[in-house]
Amino acid sequence: MNVKEYISSGILESFVLGELSPQEEQEVLAMAEKHAEVREELDQIEKSFEQVAIQTAVKAPASVKESIMSSIEPAAEAKTIPLPPPKQERSLYRYVAAASILLALVSSFLAWRYWNNWREAEAELSTLIAENQQIADNYNQVNEKLDGLARDLEILGDPAFSRISLAGTENSPESSATVYWDESSEQVYLRIKNLASLSRDQQYQLWAIIDGLPVDAGVFDVSDGLITMKNIPEGATAFAITVEPSGGSREPSLETMRVIGNVTSG
Repeated sequence: MNVKEYISSGILESFVLGELSPQEEQEVLAMAEKHAEVREELDQIEKSFEQVAIQTAVKAPASVKESIMSSIEPAAEAKTIPLPPPKQERSLYRYVAAASILLALVSSFLAWRYWNNWREAEAELSTLIAENQQIADNYNQVNEKLDGLARDLEILGDPAFSRISLAGTENSPESSATVYWDESSEQVYLRIKNLASLSRDQQYQLWAIIDGLPVDAGVFDVSDGLITMKNIPEGATAFAITVEPSGGSREPSLETMRVIGNVTSG
């Protein structure tokens, strides 16, 4: 088994996932030390898994403030206004009027205080609702990413999928990608290793070469994780990626080809 076949066998993904025996792990380490291609591919797989793990990180939510009702201060106790014993009926009316005015002032102050506390409590409640909604949104996003990660790991470790490495062409020597193809189910997934971002009016397009003719496998934009492409029937001998107008083309623009790789038989 040559180096390319060894890399395409899926043993490097199993090594990263910790599914190999100690003897097999020593074999992978020995191959990585002996062959730079194996070491580079192993590093790329580890970085890919690390990127997905980083994306699933969740920022801790802001601490919830103290209970809203506890922020409302207890109502001030109404003070009893001692009235001197009346000496005559006119004096009594005067003191009653003064007490009524004072009571009205105290009532107005308490009403304003309750209204102000209620407004602050309402603002805190709105903030709490917004924080809870943000937590729910973050939870849903993390669940989606975890589901995607679980699917990616399942595909990477599935022996039914052939692994086709796509190397850069003269147009873009530094470009690289990997195709995962199951001939039985015809499913195709793409993992981008190094492709430059394009302008808004352009997209990358994946092609399968069957009987010497290009077959459209779908357009895509640069992103992390595995990208689901169109199904490709058995018989493909190679895969390639070109740059096309947004939405794709019926025929590939060979002068814009970025990567290409042959399907290894067996």
